[in-house]
Amino acid sequence: MANNQNENQTNQQSQNAPDFLAWHVIDKGEKSFWNKVGAAWKHKDDKGFTIQLEVVPINGRIVMRQPMDDVKD
Repeated sequence: MANNQNENQTNQQSQNAPDFLAWHVIDKGEKSFWNKVGAAWKHKDDKGFTIQLEVVPINGRIVMRQPMDDVKD
């Protein structure tokens, strides 16, 4: 039953836009390289987040940022 609940939660998350995107950031000299590694969704009670990572970096840092709105010309 818990497995089914996790599947439902994952399906809901994939249908809802994430509240934050997770970025792996590596600093090399004066440059920083950002690669998207996952996303996060706020809990309904606003007391936490569900974080889904596609990869787990072994170095650098993970930065959570709100998604930017698409800019249309």
